Amino acid sequence: MSLHRLFQLSSLLRSAVSLTLRRNIGISAVVFNKAKDLDPIQKLFLDKIRDYSGKSQTSGGVVDAGPEFQKNMSEEVAKLQRLYGGGDLNKFPDFKFSEAKFDEVAK
Repeated sequence: MSLHRLFQLSSLLRSAVSLTLRRNIGISAVVFNKAKDLDPIQKLFLDKIRDYSGKSQTSGGVVDAGPEFQKNMSEEVAKLQRLYGGGDLNKFPDFKFSEAKFDEVAK
């Protein structure tokens, strides 16, 4: 009985050590990849994303959106409001569920 229990404990210990090592290796790989230099294409891609992010924060919305885009956007919003009964399309709808009333079943 004690030998069986010893094997169970060693199995648990082995799985815990294995899990810890996998997590540490995964974290180390991420840190190592951030430390080394990016290739030029990755760097260009990240620079463009950061540039777009800065532009969208300063403009408060879509970057380089002209009056035609705003007109199309307002038309589409109006269509959706007509189609689905109005309301604020920027807000998630509130759902209210009520208990259903059932008739008693005669025995």
